Amino acid sequence: MAGGVQGTNEWSSRWGFMFAAIGFSVGLGNIWRFPFVTGENGGAAFLIIYVLCAFAIGLPLIITELTIGRRGRGSPTGSLVAVARESETSTRWGAVGTLAIFCVFIILSYYTVLSGWTFDYFFRAGAGAFEGITAAESSAMFAGLMNNPVRLVIWNTVVYAIVAFVISHGVQAGIERAVKLLIPALFVALVVMVIYGIFAGDIGGAMKFLLEPDWSKVSFDMVKYALGQAFFSIGIGMAALYTFGSYLPSEFSIPRSSAIIIVADTGVALLAGFAIFPLVFKYGLEPSGGEGLIFQTLPLAFGQMAGGQFFGAVFFVLLIAAALSSCIGCAEAVVSWVDEKWHIERRKGALITAGAGWLVGFATIMSLGNMSGFYPLDFIPEFRGMNMYAALDHLAANILLLVGAILSAIFFGWFVPRTIKLEESGIPDGLWFTLWNFMIRFFIPVVLFVTLMLSFLD
Repeated sequence: MAGGVQGTNEWSSRWGFMFAAIGFSVGLGNIWRFPFVTGENGGAAFLIIYVLCAFAIGLPLIITELTIGRRGRGSPTGSLVAVARESETSTRWGAVGTLAIFCVFIILSYYTVLSGWTFDYFFRAGAGAFEGITAAESSAMFAGLMNNPVRLVIWNTVVYAIVAFVISHGVQAGIERAVKLLIPALFVALVVMVIYGIFAGDIGGAMKFLLEPDWSKVSFDMVKYALGQAFFSIGIGMAALYTFGSYLPSEFSIPRSSAIIIVADTGVALLAGFAIFPLVFKYGLEPSGGEGLIFQTLPLAFGQMAGGQFFGAVFFVLLIAAALSSCIGCAEAVVSWVDEKWHIERRKGALITAGAGWLVGFATIMSLGNMSGFYPLDFIPEFRGMNMYAALDHLAANILLLVGAILSAIFFGWFVPRTIKLEESGIPDGLWFTLWNFMIRFFIPVVLFVTLMLSFLD
């Protein structure tokens, strides 16, 4: 083993690790982002391409990141340095881990702001604020929240307080205990909403939209968005999987765990579609409603349906569980790096991470309301027409994640010896190892690089 043993910073059980990894992957990316991205890109055809990207590209990369993390037993940077040193290659590859930390910190800074919306809307739903609401009133409600920076700051502070509290208690006493509550709550709430959608919504319209592909709608942009959604949803390149891998006992199967993560992630995304789109079609709402699909259009459905106050609250409990589990995973990756770099104890690292993310979050909060038309990076063609929130999201989700994945695939595919890959990954020598190694060395770097270059040209 290249690095030192983490001691108490190891998963106490296979289920603890699986809940944490699934919780990190199954976040707002699945339940908030997936439905509106699917709606904007035509439904079933997008879904099929998304699933193919998740398994063909996501699965080999999850195995790679978990393997590097377990072999290196450190933060993403520390693990890559340790594996590079053992592989007798340049330790500058550690910069790939630092890039991943930078990326996940950016995502954390705005993800917590979005998570705050879920708390706000949960209390609105529970108080019956959606009852009899009109489209104009729903839009005004959402706009009112976006134009209320004080309210957004308060909710952002609540999210960071919860995340810092959980992270400060460590892997077993903090993260594992939290996800063992959050993930079952998430699945129960999601199943309740799917059952309700089947009986009270337009399940036929949802099935047609999600299961009958219109291949004429396939384009490069659709493939690009499907790939980006797979990366964002699964959490590839965000540093968390390296970190979770570093806490992974040697007897846990990385290939089996990775496959379960992918199946759970795509399964939840599909269930989210069957929870949301029956209501969208039942009440004549627009499936391509953009980022406001949940926060502007679904309150209309909850306001009209029988038991809408209860089911609205259940739905936003689902979003809270998804949001917090992902925020915890993002923050843990940063805290592991902070602790390793400055040799400080975990609680201080959690407070430093939360404080820094809270401050950077002001850029997102201020760009949501009256300043949403302020484009500070308009002089850069790639960011033209983007406010700070949109620019941060584009930088992280569409650029840094792809760059990080390309570099980690090149490093592990070409510079790490075969013996280390076989020993640590747990993939037996033979057809499956050959296929995985081919995907990491040739297929994935080329596909991601071409996608990135075409995106810049587009």
